[in-house]
Amino acid sequence: MTGNQKQTNQTLWERRLANVPRGVTTAYPVFAEKAKNAEIWDIEGKRFIDFGGGIGVQNTGHCHPKVVAAIHKQVDQVLHTAFQIMPYEPYIVLCEKLNAKAPIDGGAKTILFSSGAEALENAVKIARAATGRPGIISFLGGFHGRTMMALALTGKVIPYKKGFGPFASDVYHIPFPMEYHGVTEEDSIKALNNLFKADIDPTRVAAIAIEPVQGEGGFYIASPGFLKKLRAICDEHGILLIADEVQSGFARTGKLFAIEHSGIKPDLITTAKSLAAGMPLSAVIGKTSIMDSVEPGGLGGTYAGNPVACAAGIAVMDLIEEEGILEKSVKLGKMLIAELNEIKKSYPHIGEIRGLGGMVAFELVENGDANKPSADLAKKLTTKSLEHGLVLLSCGVYGNVIRILVPITAEESIVKEGLSIITKSLKEI
Repeated sequence: MTGNQKQTNQTLWERRLANVPRGVTTAYPVFAEKAKNAEIWDIEGKRFIDFGGGIGVQNTGHCHPKVVAAIHKQVDQVLHTAFQIMPYEPYIVLCEKLNAKAPIDGGAKTILFSSGAEALENAVKIARAATGRPGIISFLGGFHGRTMMALALTGKVIPYKKGFGPFASDVYHIPFPMEYHGVTEEDSIKALNNLFKADIDPTRVAAIAIEPVQGEGGFYIASPGFLKKLRAICDEHGILLIADEVQSGFARTGKLFAIEHSGIKPDLITTAKSLAAGMPLSAVIGKTSIMDSVEPGGLGGTYAGNPVACAAGIAVMDLIEEEGILEKSVKLGKMLIAELNEIKKSYPHIGEIRGLGGMVAFELVENGDANKPSADLAKKLTTKSLEHGLVLLSCGVYGNVIRILVPITAEESIVKEGLSIITKSLKEI
């Protein structure tokens, strides 16, 4: 359709169905036209409160003025040269900032990429090069991306892995602790030890990759005690520990990286999403000795660490400090959990409510029974909430978890308005 004819959600949806394959799902047939902080307006002018944040990308809000200004300034200077050909200062500045803040022992270096999956792929490459070992261990329910190695690490078949195999070899999965569904930390450690006995000798394992808080898996939190046990096992066997902070990083949990809550230091950190407030940018941060194990030319990418994305990342790093975003995340999380506990009193289908800082979720189960997770209720709630102007995301191994990823910068009144829509929608379904 051309000319000045006004578009509607319906006409654009029909064009989307005709031109974009069904393999890329779209949760809602609503097309965004503009956004600011925690609000989005569609092309028909309807306002939505955003509790999804572009799947955890908008921790500092849509179109933060400082990020937008940094992007505009960089656009007028250099759009692209390829860092491998002719480098530019924003790449170096951002790496310096990440190295200074990352919880890495003994000095750190950073390499930039474009997506979370790309960061995970390269973290595996670096770990294998540094150790000379092939094996990688990750967790059931974990999500690490959609490229082939990242898919191999991902611990959920439908919808991510179905029909795409075979996957990379020497990748193994163990249960992630989720005591609400009967998987204890002891179960996970026992499974790891059994893996060492039955499938792969620990001396052949390059790395264990873990999300300190599972994202797509359901916002299950790895406790400090569990992470310390994992760190000790890695140290005992010369295995590297990769913290996948793609969704949990950049102030979402009240720390720059969620792993900081445990007090342990990983060997490698992968991050993306809110790193650049919506610009395509990711990073692998790691110990200097590990990062320098790869031969020159072994890492890179044509668009990796694009200067415009780097400018956005620098602005995000600065405003996290200048605007007290970490403290705001802690406050947001406390408020969300308190309000959800009040809502739960009237709705027994709400099961466990959990969170770390502003990374908060709740389960929907039949009659309060943890053994009866209800993906149907979750679908009904997200659909009904959208009707009332709230973007809400579900996730989880059972598809029954509602996750809240509202921008940390959202006004309290906006957050409470969103919560009131959840209450209203629960009543109607």
